[in-house]
Amino acid sequence: MQIINDPGQMQKTAEDLRMKHQLIAVVMTMGALHEGHLKLVDTARRNAGSVILTIFVNPRQFGENEDFHRYPRPFEKDAAMAKAAGVDYLFAPDAMDMYPEGFQTTVSTGSLGRCFEGQCRPGHFDGMATVVLKLFNITRPHIAIFGEKDAQQLAVIRRMVQDFNINVTILETPLMREQDGLAISSRNIYLSLDERRQAAVLSRALLNAQQLIDKGTRSCRDIVEAAEAVIRSAPAATIEYVCIVDNDTFEEVALLTEGREYRMLLAVNIGRTRLIDNRKYSL
Repeated sequence: MQIINDPGQMQKTAEDLRMKHQLIAVVMTMGALHEGHLKLVDTARRNAGSVILTIFVNPRQFGENEDFHRYPRPFEKDAAMAKAAGVDYLFAPDAMDMYPEGFQTTVSTGSLGRCFEGQCRPGHFDGMATVVLKLFNITRPHIAIFGEKDAQQLAVIRRMVQDFNINVTILETPLMREQDGLAISSRNIYLSLDERRQAAVLSRALLNAQQLIDKGTRSCRDIVEAAEAVIRSAPAATIEYVCIVDNDTFEEVALLTEGREYRMLLAVNIGRTRLIDNRKYSL
């Protein structure tokens, strides 16, 4: 595995791979790799001849009061995991190389980037989309692999790829969970033992929604209120939002109808740790 820090070198390496007719897949991460990331790498390995994994804690997608400075950065461990997983190139640039002096052009993600996560974290998706577009241009992939856990992020990226005619195929991998149902996330390490136990209410709320839907409940208000009750059973939980959206448009819906797909989105603070989760429902 080759580790590359310079964007110019990475871009040249990717262009050389393309000249040799190598199919390139990229997996974009902020490091602190876990099983979910390794699943993305495995999908990349099965769909392309060369795999690039990027590690970049992007300052432009963190708000003023968020955890940018304490976000975990175990680079040596990440590099060892990436190598063992079969990554060919690890691209790990510095912030000054990605955003040099005078940098000012950004992506605006529109209404899709201003709701839910975008409303709670103003500017988050503009910062995320900007760095993803830069990484597309630097790593020159044919395929990009993203996880279902960040469902709204994935929707924003798909929209950007379509709107900007970016010649990259987006592949999605299923959300991975711990044995108790908690979605695997780099931020789970912030949880105390008691908070970690309480955090399982997120997946229980999503499962409870599935059970209500299976029993015939179609009112989103009823389903959401039931999910909120499950989450509030955890003393450390503070709800930011619980909603049900159309899986294609990400517009909030009031009533479920047959023949469509929906997704429940959750953002919940367990103590000081902010967690997100989601589940898709097909009728």
